[in-house]
Amino acid sequence: MFSSSGFRRVAALVVAYFVLQLTVAVASPTPFEGLDAEARAALAEFIPRDSLAARATPAAPHWVIYSDKYVSGTNGPPAVSAISGFNVFLLSFLLTEGAWDKAYEWTTLTDAQRSTVKSQYAAAGIKLMVSVFGSTDVPTSSNNDPVATANTIAAWVKQYNLDGVDVDYEDFNAMDAGTAENWLISFTTQLRSQLPSGTYIITHAPVAPWFSPNKWPGGGYLKVHQQVGSLIDWYNVQFYNQGSNEYTTCAGLLTSSSSTWPNSALFQIVASGVPANKLVIGKPANSGDASNGYIAPATLAGCVSQAKNQGWNAGVSTWEFPDAAASWIQTVRASSWPV
Repeated sequence: MFSSSGFRRVAALVVAYFVLQLTVAVASPTPFEGLDAEARAALAEFIPRDSLAARATPAAPHWVIYSDKYVSGTNGPPAVSAISGFNVFLLSFLLTEGAWDKAYEWTTLTDAQRSTVKSQYAAAGIKLMVSVFGSTDVPTSSNNDPVATANTIAAWVKQYNLDGVDVDYEDFNAMDAGTAENWLISFTTQLRSQLPSGTYIITHAPVAPWFSPNKWPGGGYLKVHQQVGSLIDWYNVQFYNQGSNEYTTCAGLLTSSSSTWPNSALFQIVASGVPANKLVIGKPANSGDASNGYIAPATLAGCVSQAKNQGWNAGVSTWEFPDAAASWIQTVRASSWPV
């Protein structure tokens, strides 16, 4: 004879089973929505841990926009209408010395204001994250401890209720010296331990040449991917600022990079073992937002369409708002993923 607790357990399992079947049928990313704690626990028994983590990561394509510039009249993130078509907004930057620019603006809002913005962004399907380091921070060369740095960043993300972290690591001297990779591996491992899959997103934003094989003494980002790629949700690859003729045509961007940075075009990186659905194409919003590498939005849309036809679907990231906004991404997406 069943006890009352045993009956509830069976009932929870039955409910969980049918919810799981419905979830699979409609490809829902949130199988736990609407369930009580007992049913959630029961449902977790039917779904492998790795599957739960995968469901928590937003499905590709990822349409990512960075924001670092001061925008008159806007303190913190813009209204969702200004970035319609994007689904990730990155507050830039949180440095090892603290929050600056848009990341700092986020800290100046009240808890109620931040809660309102987060609710509006969530309702629009936009993840709100912070980007760390950037071009002015060189954590490895500055001898910052990777574990302590990860702990500090994770605590900041939790304190200010964000959806995750973009690791815009640009310590070029460390990569040249072969010391960047192990630092990034330790840092990413600790960051993920503090910001678990299923709750937080972690992305990286390497420059494309760092994926060139046999180019970097420590192995470059191919080594980082081999060691901790499973902890990174996707890469916002910077296909710009690497030379006046680098990654400026669809062929150079997608299939055949120059001899200066060999095998660093999109599908060449895939051939080196990085999944296509993790490689977001990063481009500047206009020619003034980068030293080089700019492709006009309408032309970039054609490149994106070509890549999609070859099985890629990761998405596009851009530097930065407000030069890129709703009209920019709608143009880029027009031929492949119209808004």
